[in-house]
Amino acid sequence: MATKPRLPITMLILACQFLYISSSLENINMQNFKFRGHKADEVAKTQNRQASQINCDITIGQWVYDHSYPLYESNCPYLSTEYNCKSNGRPDLNYEKWRWRPKNCLLPRFNALDFLERIRKKRVMLVGDSIMRNQWESLLCLVEAVIPSDRKLLSSTGPVTAFHAIDFEASIEFSWAPLLVELKDEGNDQRVLHLDSIEENAKYWVEVDFLVFDSAHWWTHTGQYRSWDLYKIGRRTFTDMNPIMAYEIGLTTWANWVDLNLDPNRTKVVFRSVSPRHNRDNGWQCYKKKVPSVYLGGTHRTPAQLVVLTEIVKKMSFPVYLMDITTMSGLRRDGHPSIFTGDPDVRGTRHGKSTFSDCSHWCLPGVPDTWNEVLSALL
Repeated sequence: MATKPRLPITMLILACQFLYISSSLENINMQNFKFRGHKADEVAKTQNRQASQINCDITIGQWVYDHSYPLYESNCPYLSTEYNCKSNGRPDLNYEKWRWRPKNCLLPRFNALDFLERIRKKRVMLVGDSIMRNQWESLLCLVEAVIPSDRKLLSSTGPVTAFHAIDFEASIEFSWAPLLVELKDEGNDQRVLHLDSIEENAKYWVEVDFLVFDSAHWWTHTGQYRSWDLYKIGRRTFTDMNPIMAYEIGLTTWANWVDLNLDPNRTKVVFRSVSPRHNRDNGWQCYKKKVPSVYLGGTHRTPAQLVVLTEIVKKMSFPVYLMDITTMSGLRRDGHPSIFTGDPDVRGTRHGKSTFSDCSHWCLPGVPDTWNEVLSALL
């Protein structure tokens, strides 16, 4: 089904200018779920789930050392090499032991059998970039140990990889779509980002019961790390554009597709907030960090992508959850792989040959396990 533009593109571009103005942001209140950093009416269209197990603001709290963690071992067969920091030689393992404790409530511990029972005969799909894959692998490792080896399998179709829990007739899937909208290789070796086209990616998202989206980091890539040469809207092409402006246009295309193509009686939609990167100092901000930071109060700077996302969600007719993991994860500089990525070209020390330290992705077991505890409580 073709998407219809919510606003003329010229109006969209004008609307994007609000990003140049510093916003004063307070609390969002979604019945039993609050999101620090926004006005209370800015997520008026979020889902009103009375069954939520969370009854306080989970974004404010602290990481506490818990000897009963991690919730699975690092030999989980579904972990990618680059996330398995223990196998990659990281000498300290305390990053596996921290549990998030909200200030005024308890975040339920992940229960694999309970989660699988609640998704029986359903499809769960996580859509996004490599950090969403990071979260997907965490979710597989959280559930796989309670399933006999001959009663689980992986399958792949196009950009989608699916884990099947056969006895539960359920699947937990990952769909690669880091920008949500379409990125195409076109003539003259030009990579074109189509800000108003999404069907080639979105066709894999239909008939899914629980959709979890993420899109943020790729939009701000520059230079050699940028994955496109041109932006395109309709027949017009642009060699350059403010990245947050492009993000708003692309995310509006996503919102239009959700509004026009999904049935809220069939499908529940969650959008996970941006995962913080600790990449200042050329990526070495997380190097040799061994303990979480402590939240000392005050107002955190809200990422521009989250401001844009909130504005778009509140205009949607489809109810969407905003799952805010940004603040809690921002305290975990110790949770990144740093030089322990499994890549022999990256091993070394800051003053050795290596010039790269991964402060974007997360070691597993680790921080994404907490995201999935929040997700489990939402679902």
